[in-house]
Amino acid sequence: MRKLAHFDARPYGHDPLVLTARTIHTLDADRPTAEALLLVGPQIAAVGTLAQCQEQALELAGRPAEVRDLGDAVIVPGFIDAHAHPLMFGQMMTWVDCGPDQARSIPEIVALLRAAATRTPAGRPVRGYGYEHRNLVEGRHPTRFELDEVATDREVYLMNASGHGGVVNSFTFDRYGVDRDTPNPPGGEFFRDADGELTGELSDAACNILTGVSGVKVGHHGPNFHLADAPEEHLRQLRAAQEAFLAGGVTAIGDAQVSRRELDMYLRLTEEDDLKVRVSMYLLSHLLDEALEMGLHGQFGNSRLSFAGIKFYADGTLGGWTAYFPDGYVGDPCRTGQMYHEPDEYGALISRAHAVGLQTATHAQSPTALEMVISAIEAALAERPDPDARHRIEHCGLPTPEQIGRMASAGIYPVNQPQHYYNWGEGVTAAVGTPGERFNPLGEFVAAGVPVTISSDAPVADPRPLEAIQAAVTRVTRQGHRLGPDSLRISARDALLAHTLNAARALGREDELGSLRPGKRADLVVLGADPLTVAPETIAAIPVLETWVDGARQHTAATAPELVTP
Repeated sequence: MRKLAHFDARPYGHDPLVLTARTIHTLDADRPTAEALLLVGPQIAAVGTLAQCQEQALELAGRPAEVRDLGDAVIVPGFIDAHAHPLMFGQMMTWVDCGPDQARSIPEIVALLRAAATRTPAGRPVRGYGYEHRNLVEGRHPTRFELDEVATDREVYLMNASGHGGVVNSFTFDRYGVDRDTPNPPGGEFFRDADGELTGELSDAACNILTGVSGVKVGHHGPNFHLADAPEEHLRQLRAAQEAFLAGGVTAIGDAQVSRRELDMYLRLTEEDDLKVRVSMYLLSHLLDEALEMGLHGQFGNSRLSFAGIKFYADGTLGGWTAYFPDGYVGDPCRTGQMYHEPDEYGALISRAHAVGLQTATHAQSPTALEMVISAIEAALAERPDPDARHRIEHCGLPTPEQIGRMASAGIYPVNQPQHYYNWGEGVTAAVGTPGERFNPLGEFVAAGVPVTISSDAPVADPRPLEAIQAAVTRVTRQGHRLGPDSLRISARDALLAHTLNAARALGREDELGSLRPGKRADLVVLGADPLTVAPETIAAIPVLETWVDGARQHTAATAPELVTP
């Protein structure tokens, strides 16, 4: 793939700094551990013993380095969250948390939203998030009539934990002219009861109604969660989101659904010199024509903000029961989910992107959707061979063993989210039956030689890499159940690599990120314990003490913000 050009930071002129700690995991094959790191400006200048780093400091800077001993702390490379939605995450930090820790039943959700409505100025929408219907005592989605108990004079939207839809009140349908005769849009659905009446539930492209007349429209190219606030509010949300990522130890992000809304906010934050994390942007596929017309035929940008590729959708989500299972869900045979594109149409899109060297990242969960994606990539590679195209499959929930073998042959990178099965693995098995126990089969990827990358998909899960690593190592859910056989688990080292160096490769940025070695960016995390030696079930509890980007400390535990605000 055409990677972002490596930036030579030219460290000379900066004061040298040596960091020492109990353990430094470099994740560099040449020197896996070290005693000390020499930082000169934004760059790692040396890795080795304290004496070696001091000697190198004199050679490079002509003066002794300051030595900062971090004591019993552990240093690892900065975590890379290769699939997340920062602006959406920041926006939802201002919504009402209706997740399982806050509400276990529909009346409890209604009470939370009603309380928020009393605090919200008249006419302003009330928005909640985080519910998963299988986790509610009723075992179903709320209805529009139940949300009418929250408010009848304004929009009420309760988003499913998957981000692929939710429930609205009757006011919302009336405002946008949606009734029982309104047809489903391509790639979305207005759900109806047995009598044909709207239930209030809507999914994916049907969420276009929530963006208003001038809002971001993505058609049938993906779920539309691009809900508008004032630009100043979006900037506040994005700032809050990046602080939360830094608090989790994340130094670089792959934004997996960029429209003009996200691009505008990133540019504004960059103009204000306030973009503290690195962002690689994947434009949503409805912008493919514009990207090709503008000549965006490879990675472009700088070390903080760059264009990485194009994001596609094949099907929906397992959590929202919109992933495509043509024979229906075990939990509800009347539901089949949906595909966003016909195979021929999707294959043509992938071929166009691949032909100019663009990396693609496609959301796909079900075996049927994965078959369409893998076949399209294989066909594109046959037309234009490229041994390092690094096409990605996002989530890649339930690939068959045969499909995993083909992914290895085609050099396809799955980008998984272990926190998905940590948070609602039981819901997946309830939806699709016993096959759901293989959800995110990381161990099978490792055994087949497929590189494993793990990420958060924030706001679907909080950006807490250590929680994701623990889930990958244990496969134990939040409710204490182990999902599937031990062969699906991976080692702590493989999981750490999956959130650092492998994630850098998935973004095409391994030349500057993902491990601690001379010449790379000085992005690192200081931890309170060693994730490779503690008991696996305690990895998530390891404190993130400091997060460094470009050799500068951007976060300390003493100033950590709350990840989610009620």
